[in-house]
Amino acid sequence: MRLWTKIAASLVALYFGLAGPWPASAAEIALVTTNAVEQILRDLVPAFERSSGNTVRMSVYGTGLAVAKVKDGSEMPDLVLLSPTALGDLAKAGKVTAGTITDAFRSRVGLAVRAGAPKPDISTAEAFKATLLNAKTIGHSIGPSGEYFSTELIQRLGIADALKPKITVVRGRPVAAAVAAGEVEIGIHQIAELMQVGGIDIVGPLPADLQTTIIYATGLATAAKQPEAAKALVKFLSTEAAVPAIKKNGMDPA
Repeated sequence: MRLWTKIAASLVALYFGLAGPWPASAAEIALVTTNAVEQILRDLVPAFERSSGNTVRMSVYGTGLAVAKVKDGSEMPDLVLLSPTALGDLAKAGKVTAGTITDAFRSRVGLAVRAGAPKPDISTAEAFKATLLNAKTIGHSIGPSGEYFSTELIQRLGIADALKPKITVVRGRPVAAAVAAGEVEIGIHQIAELMQVGGIDIVGPLPADLQTTIIYATGLATAAKQPEAAKALVKFLSTEAAVPAIKKNGMDPA
């Protein structure tokens, strides 16, 4: 067992011991979430399950598909963990209780190249701009990081038209997979998602003055069958015991 896991398990046990006893009957929490936070949750859920006696059934999709499945009823979650924008959309559709939307994780955007390739300079805004202009091909996702890069960042840098022929929107798989396969020279994606794929080198985060913070939040489903257990999971995600796994997987606590 990893050291942080032992520490987390001890802290979780202490936390819930102080918070009071759990109900005698265990609950299964249905959680719908997205790929960017999957590994964080896979690291944290076992500790939560051991300490609470509850279990978590997790369904992981791209954000758009997750929203669609909750809206059409093909997924009936107790808890949804997506971006605040997606949760707001679900709240308008009557699927999530707006007042329960709570920030959970903060994520940054980074740049990656194929493993062993020269690492470009992205230490400043000007260096990052030059790297993009010098790249033969650039890949980004259809998710929050890709939207920020394609609709805001390159416009701010004044190079949107110059980059248009070089850009590939990577769909249905991580941007890092396209980088590792040599399909694009540079990949722009959330650092947490880049970390999940082998065959690449993460050059680093975007320069501070070009960086954006992507928020992931929880929202209680209006039709939740296990609302109290779901609330306990939300509470656990904000404890000190959760911090090592969050940071280890490239994000920060909200």
